[in-house]
Amino acid sequence: MRVLVTGSGGLIGSEAVEFYHQRGASVQGIDNNLRADFFGPQGDIRWNLERLRSTCPGYQHHFHDIRDRRWVLQLMGSTTFDLIIHSAAQPSHDLAASRPFDDFETNALATLNLLEAMRQYQADAVFVYLSTNKVYGDGPNRLRLHCGPLRYDFAEAAYAEGIDEHFSIDQNLHSLFGASKAAADLLVQEYGRYFGLRTGVFRGGCLTGRHHSAVQLHGFLSYLVSVAWSGAPYTIIGYEGKQVRDQICSSDVLTAINAFYQQPHPGEVYNIGGGRSNSVSIREVLILLEQMLARPLPTNYEPQARRGDHICYYTNLAKLRAHYPHWRLTRTVPQLLEEILQSVSTRSPAGAV
Repeated sequence: MRVLVTGSGGLIGSEAVEFYHQRGASVQGIDNNLRADFFGPQGDIRWNLERLRSTCPGYQHHFHDIRDRRWVLQLMGSTTFDLIIHSAAQPSHDLAASRPFDDFETNALATLNLLEAMRQYQADAVFVYLSTNKVYGDGPNRLRLHCGPLRYDFAEAAYAEGIDEHFSIDQNLHSLFGASKAAADLLVQEYGRYFGLRTGVFRGGCLTGRHHSAVQLHGFLSYLVSVAWSGAPYTIIGYEGKQVRDQICSSDVLTAINAFYQQPHPGEVYNIGGGRSNSVSIREVLILLEQMLARPLPTNYEPQARRGDHICYYTNLAKLRAHYPHWRLTRTVPQLLEEILQSVSTRSPAGAV
């Protein structure tokens, strides 16, 4: 089996490299460490690439930019792949507003480069795209919400299990990041539906895990754990810290991707996240971390919420579970926090806040 992974130094990308290497696949990755340019030293993924080189002998890395169409075509034309996992992205709302061309080219144009190269040279491969729940824009904020002491929750019975794939992506405020990811999301669907390629879209909630190079603008759970471990104050931005996200371990994302690879549904879209059972607010995470660390955690509060930020979002997993009934979540939020704490405590100083 031959696998190509874009964004191979990131959370999902590095998990994919390890996952398929452990199963005897020949794995190639592409990552030019653009995160370091986007986010500075905290976003630098070189530590993760070095880890992959030491733990995955035979892994072949390409330090190239997938915005370079000619290079992408050359790679796809010279090597045959069975599975292409596209997890490279510019992942921040805020950064997209200040660097719109970098955002769109990284998220949308690069995706088109890969898809067209696949159509020309890799038509028998399976292509999996890591999209985002931000394609739904601020639509979830328009639903009736219940505000409790520690968290928001959906007040309507129709959303008791979260947001499903029928939720509209239109007529919403997305941020430029959400718009560029939606453009790529639609392209991946169209190459499946129009050209008949075996493409699939996974719209992620909060994807997390111990190999995340998290920063304030991206990677909520890992970043919060890093700040808590360092003892620095964590800045809560908006909604009194009651905003809710669902958390899913990167390894659980990979088992879902592998299920799609084994039984692809061309052009299909799946929401993927921790679901209602793994939904948690910032306040609830802070309480859990204070218990785990046995000390209070200092916080600051910025009342102005990020524009377009979700107040409450968790994933309805019904469709994914219906198509792949053997897939399941393996980590609870406390277990995820324990694993991330373990990683943060042993990582080099570059990984700390």
